[in-house]
Amino acid sequence: MAGVDEAGRGALAGPVVAAAVVLPRTAAIEGCRDSKQLTPGRRLRIEARIKQQALAWAVAQASVEEVDSLNVLNAALLAMSRALAALTVTPDRVLVDGNRVPDVAVPAYAVVGGDTCVNVISAASILAKTARDRMMVETGYKYPDYNFAGHKGYATAEHVRLLHEIGACAVHRRSYRPVRQVLQTQSGIVKN
Repeated sequence: MAGVDEAGRGALAGPVVAAAVVLPRTAAIEGCRDSKQLTPGRRLRIEARIKQQALAWAVAQASVEEVDSLNVLNAALLAMSRALAALTVTPDRVLVDGNRVPDVAVPAYAVVGGDTCVNVISAASILAKTARDRMMVETGYKYPDYNFAGHKGYATAEHVRLLHEIGACAVHRRSYRPVRQVLQTQSGIVKN
């Protein structure tokens, strides 16, 4: 059985990242739960345990351009499909956090709140979040004025303030209202 979850749907910048994890039936990863309930340090420690115990795991993404062209839900489902396709083990079934499932060849089931109650989905939640956080820290090196390492692209007060002061950059999602509004007031200028 594979668990699948994504990270970054609500962010104003950066990709949507999904992870797929296949754990042994007997795996008991201490502290494994929804990534949003864990501190960054704790997520990293548990991430290492997940990768050690997993039969297979994979991380994939949908780009900012795909988020803008497909909408964030469809981009997240695309990232999930990519993560599942990248697994080195083919699962018999897939459990996905949420109320929709990606298009896959094996039986897939949506579990609302699955990241809080299904171990294998919690594991996927942690891998997706830690991978996306790393991507946003790297993005911060290219765009240091936005402090992506601090807010990871989410709509914090600081990020929104910087967006209004500096304008949008190439990793901002044009289809999201705060970014769209800034682009309209600044004549569509995008920082490269």
